[in-house]
This record gives sequence, C-alpha cells and structure tokens, in this order.
Amino acid sequence: MKTLTLSALDGFQLGAYLAEPAGEPLGGIVVVQEIFGVNAHIRSICDRLAEAGYIAIAPAIFDRMTPGFEVGYAPKEIEHAKGLMQEFDIKSSLLDIEAARTRVCAAGNVGVVGFCLGGSLAWLAATRLDGFSAASSFYGGMVNQFSSETPRCPVQLHYGADDASIPAENYLSVRNQCPEAAFYLYENVGHGFNCDQRGSYAPEAAALAWDRTLQLFESALG
Repeated sequence: MKTLTLSALDGFQLGAYLAEPAGEPLGGIVVVQEIFGVNAHIRSICDRLAEAGYIAIAPAIFDRMTPGFEVGYAPKEIEHAKGLMQEFDIKSSLLDIEAARTRVCAAGNVGVVGFCLGGSLAWLAATRLDGFSAASSFYGGMVNQFSSETPRCPVQLHYGADDASIPAENYLSVRNQCPEAAFYLYENVGHGFNCDQRGSYAPEAAALAWDRTLQLFESALG
C-alpha cells in the first residue's frame, strides 16, 4: 500500500493511493472517492480489493481544487466537502480516472467502483471512457442526469431505498432508463450504507452489495 503521483492527459498531476495483492493480480480496479477525498474509508476499499487479488488505485480527484484533501463524516466536515463541489469539474475528473486506469492496466482487464460522487463518476467512466471492463456504482445521485448514455461495459447500480439525498423518483428513473444495467435496491437503508465509518452503515446490505460487486469483477475481469 502506497501513495503515488499520476499524470493526467492534460498534464495535471494528482495523488493516488495504490494497494497491491500478495500474488499475481487478477486485474486492476479504479476506486472513485466520495466527496470526502481519498480518506480512510476509500483506502480500506482499495485494501479489501487487494486482499481479493486485484491491484486497486484511488485517484485523488479533488487535488485539482484542494491538493491532499481528506475529511471524515462529522457535520462540519460534510459541509466543507459539499462546498468544494461548487468548483468540481466532471470532465477533468474523468481525465484523472483515466490516468488511474492507465496506471493499473498492465495487470489485465480493469474495473471501476465508486461511491456517492464516485458512484456517478463510475457510471460516466463506463459510458464515456474506453478500457473499462466493468463498473459498480454505489448511490450515485447524478446518474439520473446521464442515464441516456450507453455504457460500454457491464454495470451494476446500488441504491438504498431510504436514501434521503437520492429520492425514489431519482433511482426509479435510472432503473427505467438503464435496462442494460443490473439495478439493486436495498430496503431500509440510506445513503452511504456501505461505509462502516458512517451512522448510515448497514452491514447486511453492504456485504450483499460487496459480494455482487466482486462477482461482477470476477466475471468481467477474469
């Protein structure tokens, strides 16, 4: 596990966290952060994927605004992170995600998984970028804005039925407009249900969504 520097196609340099498996990697996976930076939760996702046999990399896509940005989930930290979204540029972030994919593609096929903001970007990586073999999107609130786009690889979409920030009309419109994607709705859970550092953590739903994600990567990357 280490930090490194990536160079995007526009010349911008950003940080990234890399976790490598003990043996020969089964493939590469790009992990796309929430609005809270490449924090302990996102690094733990990379570590878990490495334990599963993949080389996993999380690009610091907020480096274009605040290099090294990383916060937790306290109310003030959440508000700080939300404020940065006013400056966030999706097109630039996709360059950063592509740079991360390039870094791990020597390991074989590459997947992408993202959470919250990263969930929306995982969808866009699947629809706009070449070179991804699978994508898993967790509670991506902006997917509905881009649901007319066609993914270039298999995609999973994971939503909490009680997500206060992603109302039913949002995720149901995604389900209706994206029949090619595997859509999973988890009852009685809210936003961030996969994160064991948040009050909304739902262990059973998180375990099921994680198993489905690993099955997707095993099928598409293997």
